[in-house]
Amino acid sequence: MNAPQRPTAVVAEDEATLRAELIEQLGRLWLELVVAGEAADGIAALRLLDGMRPDILFLDINMPGATGLEVARQASGKSRVVFVTAYDQHAITAFEAGAIDYVLKPVSAARLFATVARLKERLAAPPMRLEPVLNALPAANAMRSYLRWINAAVGNTLRLITVDEIQYFQSDNKYVRVVLPDGEALIRKSLKELLVELDPQQFWQVRRSAVVNVAAVAGATCDFRGRLQLKLKQRPEMLLVSDTFTHLFRQM
Repeated sequence: MNAPQRPTAVVAEDEATLRAELIEQLGRLWLELVVAGEAADGIAALRLLDGMRPDILFLDINMPGATGLEVARQASGKSRVVFVTAYDQHAITAFEAGAIDYVLKPVSAARLFATVARLKERLAAPPMRLEPVLNALPAANAMRSYLRWINAAVGNTLRLITVDEIQYFQSDNKYVRVVLPDGEALIRKSLKELLVELDPQQFWQVRRSAVVNVAAVAGATCDFRGRLQLKLKQRPEMLLVSDTFTHLFRQM
C-alpha cells in the first residue's frame, strides 16, 4: 500500500531570519509537512507557485517584487494561504471571516499551532477562491497597484516575466509582443488593456501600436526626415515615435 502523500508548503518572507524561524517552527509542529521551497520576494514566490503548486503558501504581505496580496490572488483556488503579517486588527478581522489564515510577527508557537490545526482540516477540501476576502482587505483598496509581472507565451512554454525586464510592448494582430533584451514573448491582451495596468511613470506610449519601458531607453535622435527615434540600451532596433507622443521624449 502506498504511503499517503505528504502536504507541501512554500514559505515566502523577505526577512531571512524570520523565514528560517518559521520553517523551523513548522518542522517541530507539523512533522508530515514538506517545505518544498522558500522565497525572499514575491516574484520568486509566484514562480514557486507556478512550478510546484504547493498545498499551502505562507506569505509575507509586504514583500519586494510582488506583495503577498498579489501572490494570494494568483494562488486563489490553487493553494491554501496563510499571511505572515504585522497588520492591524481591522485587517485581521477580514482574515478571520474568510478563507485566509494569518500569523502575526513575531511568530508565536501557540498561534502557529492553531494555524496548523486549521490547515490540516482544510486539506480535506479543495483550496477556496480568495477574491472576496482579498477585496475586503483595507490594503487591497487603499492604493493603486500597477502590473509588476506577466505570464507570457514563449513558444509552447508559459514564462513569468517581471515588467522591469521588458524593453517594449508592440501590438501584433490579436496579440501583444513582449520584447525582452534576449528575445520576445506573446500575450493575448490588447495594448489598450495593458496601458490601464502599467505604471505611467515607467511605460510611455510611443505610437498607437507600441509602448516603451522608459528605463530601457538609451536616448532619442531624429532620422533624415526629422522623425524622432528611440535608441534602446539592450536592443539593436530603433523605435519610431509618432508626432502625438514626441513631446514626452524631447528632453532626452
